[in-house]
Parts: sequence; C-alpha cells; structure tokens
Amino acid sequence: MQIQFDNAFLRELPGDPESGPRIREVEAAAWSRVDPAPVSAPHLLAWSPEAAALVGLDAADVAAPDFARVFGGNAQLPGMQPWAGNYGGHQFGSWAGQLGDGRAISLGEALGAQGARWELQLKGAGRTPYSRFADGRAVLRSSVREFLCSEAMHHLGVPTTRALSLVGTGEGVVRDMFYDGHPRPEPGAIVCRMAPTFLRFGSWQLPAARGDVALLRRLTDYTQRYHFPELAGQGEAGDAEWFAQVCERTAWMVAGWMRVGFVHGVMNTDNMSILGLTIDYGPYGWVEDYDPDWTPNTTDAQGRRYRFGTQPQVAYWNLTRLAQSLAPLFKEVAPLEAGLARFGRAWDLAHRDLVARKLGLAHCRDEDLRLFAELQQLLQEGQVDMTLFFRALGEHEAAGADRAPFAEAFYDADARAGIEASLLGWLKRHRARQLDDPLDAEQRRETMRLANPRYVLRNWLAQEAIDRAEQGDSAGITELLDVMRRPYEEQPGRGHYAGARPEWARHRAGCSMLSCSS
Repeated sequence: MQIQFDNAFLRELPGDPESGPRIREVEAAAWSRVDPAPVSAPHLLAWSPEAAALVGLDAADVAAPDFARVFGGNAQLPGMQPWAGNYGGHQFGSWAGQLGDGRAISLGEALGAQGARWELQLKGAGRTPYSRFADGRAVLRSSVREFLCSEAMHHLGVPTTRALSLVGTGEGVVRDMFYDGHPRPEPGAIVCRMAPTFLRFGSWQLPAARGDVALLRRLTDYTQRYHFPELAGQGEAGDAEWFAQVCERTAWMVAGWMRVGFVHGVMNTDNMSILGLTIDYGPYGWVEDYDPDWTPNTTDAQGRRYRFGTQPQVAYWNLTRLAQSLAPLFKEVAPLEAGLARFGRAWDLAHRDLVARKLGLAHCRDEDLRLFAELQQLLQEGQVDMTLFFRALGEHEAAGADRAPFAEAFYDADARAGIEASLLGWLKRHRARQLDDPLDAEQRRETMRLANPRYVLRNWLAQEAIDRAEQGDSAGITELLDVMRRPYEEQPGRGHYAGARPEWARHRAGCSMLSCSS
C-alpha cells in the first residue's frame, strides 16, 4: 500500500511549538502535531472503492493487514505527519473561542490523480490539544452515520467531504447518549474522511478574535494558492473574489441540501467548509413528513436555530461572521459586502434551479416560485413524505388522473383528507404549467428523475445498519452504501430502502432526533 504525500499545510502554515495531546490554548498557529492513539484490535468494517481510488488505493490494498492498522491509528505510512487543526467558532450563535480538532487527526495530504490533493483525517483517533474534557474517541453509531452519509451525499450530487474507511477499534467508548446521567460503554470506531482541506470558517475566526492579522494573511494566501489558484497573488482584488466564491459555493451547497431534504443539524461556524463542502456529519437527518421547522438535533429542540427551513439564512449569518473576520485584510468593507451580495444572487439562482428541476421545468418563472411555495404548504399540512412525493410527482402525468402514486407518501389519513381537494387543484395547475414549458415529456421526466432521488439515507435505515453492526454484522453497512450509490435509479428488489418511515421509527432514538453524543 503506497500513497504519495505532500503536506503543504504543515510546511506553509505556522505550527504549535509543542507536540502531543496536552490540553492547551494554542496561539499564532494553524495546527498542532499529535499522533493517533493506538487501539487494541483495529478491524475493517467497510470502505468506499470510489473514495479509495481518489488516492490510488484498490481492493488489494484494502485487503492487506496493514490497512486497518493504518486507518485505525496504529501505524503510519511513509510521508504521514499527523496533526490536529486549530480553529474557533460560533456555536448556536454564541462565540465559543478556541475549539479545534478535538477528536479528528489528519494523517497527511495525499496526492491523487492529476495532482488532486486529499487531506486524510481520522475521526475518533484519540486526544488532541483541543479535546478539552473529552476522550477524542467516537462510537460506532456516529461513525457508521458519518461514513455512509459522506458517500451518500456525493452520489446525490451534493458537495461533500468523502469517506475512505470505517474501522472498528475493539474497544468500548463510554457515552451518555441521552444526556440523562446514564452513560454506558458502546463499541468504538474510526472513520477516515477525506477533503481537499478541512479548513473552515472558524479557522479564520480564531486568529481574527485574537488580533493575529499575520496568521489571517497566511491562511488566506495558502488557501488561494492550493485551492483557488487562479486568484493567488492578485492582492485585495483576489481576496475579494475569493470571499465571493466562498459565498457562492456555500449557497449552492445549501441548495443541494434543500433539494434532497437534508438537514445538517449543527451549522455552527466551525462546521462550515471554506470550500463549500458539507462537513462534520453529526445529528443530521432527512425530512420525512414535510416540516420546514424540523431539526434532527435534540440539542437544538428548543430554539430550532438549525431547522430545515432556515438553513439558507443560517449560511448567510455564518458568512457574515467570516466576513467580519476577514475585515482586517481589506482597506474598506465594500468588497466584503459585495461578496455577501453574491451569496444572495447565487442563492436566488440555485433556488430557482432546484424549483425548476423538481417541478420538471426548463426555467423557473416568478409564478413558479409561488406554485412551489403553495405545494410546500400543502405538504406540511398533509404530513406528506417529501422524498416519496416528489419522486411520484415525476411519474404522475395526466392532471387529475389516478393519484395512487402519491398514496404511500402520506403518513396520516385525516391529514391526507384535509388537503386532497387542494392538492388535486395544485396538480392541475402544475400540469398546465408543464404544458406551457419547452421541455417535452421525456425531457421532463428525466429532469425530475435526476432532481428527486428514490433513495436517501433516512435515519431509520442507518439505524438498522447500526443495530446489525453492533451485533457484529457489518454487512448492512455495505448493503446500504451500495443502494446509496445509485439514488436516482430504480433498484428492483430494494423497495425496503425506498419506503416511508415505519411506525417503529417515529420516536425511537437515532431514527427521529439525535444528540451530538458520539
């Protein structure tokens, strides 16, 4: 097993003079050197062939005994120089100061095909200087969820980090899953996740809060040089365009979430990628019975700051915090205000794009936005499953025809009866609008098929795989990953994975709402 590493992050950004996991405040540094803590019995549970290929690995490499040792934290390949990143952030709207990688340790920057750069990071690999009072480990249930969702989002076409492998540790990890004072040991696991960089908004917020303009400058120059090379060396004009592109990428990422019904659950600024990638999969979920006020995060159950419907607004708020941190690099605020305005324009384009695609239209007119909003209101009133409804809508051709394709999308008979007449009227208007659109029937069906997935990683599906894995059977993880590789295709014999939420999952922990406990 060979991987070529070029650790530019360590080479070009200032580091902590002290190494090791001692808890401390780390100033004037982007990283701290720390090695993964070995585990007793690393063993491979699952891997992604597509992610492995990005760094030149194949099935033979994964089958080698050293693979689980390396990606379980017990061994290192030549060129690996493990570190933990230093950053701060706003958590639930409040400044939290230094946060950093408390249970994530980057192994190195692997070079893939055509020089693509992939930072390999172990999540759950032990204590770092940023672990505070925690143990730096991760439990199997959260690790399965992150592994599966990273790859599922990629196949859905939503910008995301990737997941290479899932390794069991052979050790227990004590967690209080419900925060009710009853901790218990759970199986431990480690995910190797991948991204061109794991820099996030909080990477700039921390030095800005400390008045460290020199580190702000170096972080910005490094990021442009390696991840926005067309903007490197252009001075303030390049900085302004860079920030604007971060805003645009973030808008399109969130539009991807909204299109497929994904709720991140914890959109703190330290969980926002500078590349516009979905990162840090914790208490996420997929909207089932449509509700813009739903959050999967029990920690957010009161304020619902990160509920489904507010994700675009939260993204803008987070970008505003990033703009404030970047202000010392600019002579005036106008370029940053222009960048935030680019978010607004990008969001408008992205939202219109998702409306047009989900409704099977070539373009989204102003009246189509109103038509879509009316449908969302009906879906909420009728407790309609978002994924099932939109997939069925693409298969529903004749206005007012047999509505059987929608039957399985309803969770409550009374709620269905309450909207049935209004929904029929909406379907007629939608059909009339389609007939006034340049797309022909086949183009329309294909547009809707590729916008509205048949399969999404519902929490209860992930929980089924977790339950099996906790009993020693990891095959459910591989089976579910295989389904999620082709979310827009019909997969005969796999109807279970495309079904509505079963009644047993309505209130079960892990299937409805989740905590940040992992």
